Amino acid sequence: MHRIVFLDRSTLAPQVRLRAPAFAHEMIEHADTAADQVVQRLAGAHIAILNKVPLTAAALARLPDLRLVAVAATGTDCIDKAACQRHGVVVCNIRGYAVHTVPEHTFALMLALRRNLVAYRQDVIAGRWQASGRFCFFDHPIRDLAGARLGIIGAGVLGQRVAALARAFGMVPLIAAHKGRSDMGPAFTPWQEVIETSDVITLHCPLTPQTRGMIARPEFRAMRRRPLLINTARGGLVDEAALVEALDEGWVGGAGFDVTEGEPPAAGHPLMRVAARPNVILTPHVAWASEEAQQSLADQLVDNIELFVSGQPGNIVTGWPVQATMAAPAVAGMTPDAQPADQSASAR
Repeated sequence: MHRIVFLDRSTLAPQVRLRAPAFAHEMIEHADTAADQVVQRLAGAHIAILNKVPLTAAALARLPDLRLVAVAATGTDCIDKAACQRHGVVVCNIRGYAVHTVPEHTFALMLALRRNLVAYRQDVIAGRWQASGRFCFFDHPIRDLAGARLGIIGAGVLGQRVAALARAFGMVPLIAAHKGRSDMGPAFTPWQEVIETSDVITLHCPLTPQTRGMIARPEFRAMRRRPLLINTARGGLVDEAALVEALDEGWVGGAGFDVTEGEPPAAGHPLMRVAARPNVILTPHVAWASEEAQQSLADQLVDNIELFVSGQPGNIVTGWPVQATMAAPAVAGMTPDAQPADQSASAR
């Protein structure tokens, strides 16, 4: 009998069905879990399911029965993966489920800002249409996507899907080379060129020590075309205080963000201070959350758990092979790096 504990079930919508794993088990679900409740709730558990609850080295040291952490998301930055490796705990994640929902949200933000939909909506509500006395008015510029240069930072599944949609709109997609790299080949556009010449820049890369703050004041100052900046990936990729300065100084034309550094953001958070501006759209980390995507995620989550119990784990981030799996021994020849995590997704 395998004990499974889901620490933050409320991170999936209530209508999303989480099927019962096809083996003898006890499933316990908690809507939310505070950091100081993790050890108590996972005591005796063999499998932990979590989305955003931090799992620290100190907690892992007190959970000797734990064998699998099944992350209900792509991003695993809330988990001390090195500690999991030391304690023989496998970590697996979700991949490929957001291939439609995140790119579509990206383009929803892009279109709304490029065409000034928020500003025109506010004007209509305020009576500006009637006051104009004409069939239309031109208070805010409207720009087509066709012909615009789209800088894409992140060349994984989501970045490539965004590039495909961009081509369908007649845009010119530019896949950015990594910052500071000049050896990535002709498929990539140099970082500085992307920053300087894009009309829209969109982020689809993971948050790592190398990518934290990758868009900051020097980058904003170099943006010659006053681009829109879209972030459906991770808060922390952008220096948010510098973004507000860039909006104030006109270095960027607008911002569409689905993520912030610290979620939910405090009332005084830099993006909350500018959220009411017509050239800013801030959504509450829902780019990943179409009903179709959430159900795909839930199905894959249970698949991952069943594969692990069968002795053939998939979507491994770290921790395999280990000595104490729950069924068969480690697959011959497999190393912890044999199935690297998909770093392309906007890790939800």
